[in-house]
Amino acid sequence: MDVKYINPFIQAACDVFGTMLGTRIRRKALALKDMGCPTFDVTAIVGLSGRASGSVVLSVSRPVAFRIVETLLGYQTTEINADVADAVGELANMIAGAAKAKLEHYELSLGLPNVIVGRNHTLFFPTSVRPICILFDCDWGPLAIEAGLACSTAGTSSAETPATVSNASVQGVAP
Repeated sequence: MDVKYINPFIQAACDVFGTMLGTRIRRKALALKDMGCPTFDVTAIVGLSGRASGSVVLSVSRPVAFRIVETLLGYQTTEINADVADAVGELANMIAGAAKAKLEHYELSLGLPNVIVGRNHTLFFPTSVRPICILFDCDWGPLAIEAGLACSTAGTSSAETPATVSNASVQGVAP
């Protein structure tokens, strides 16, 4: 995935956390997705399709998930329940929607968010998609966004096909 396609996801995450949750997230690290990319206790996945296809993934730690519920739903919880899954799924949907608006030339459609709860899960993207993992931190704890898009081959010129990036070439990505 070309780094210029990741900036809409980074900006969308920052905007959604700031606007909807009133907290600022800070980017910590950025790397090509590998088996070592952390996934936290609650992970929401939103599929993207259109002139490109892929997914955006929001994975949050328990403290972040609980604060999301507290802020969005107005009550405190200390256990992962259906409200936690729904709130994190909705947040992932908002991030995907905001990024979609910035990538309008791909005519993307969003799938419904799917939520995975539990530790030690691994997400695999299709082989044609090389996702980028962005680690963030906020006052509530750590979180990660994984995003990957691959252009559809039908009707796509080579000029529209994103180049694969290496770990050394992630400069120019929004801070």
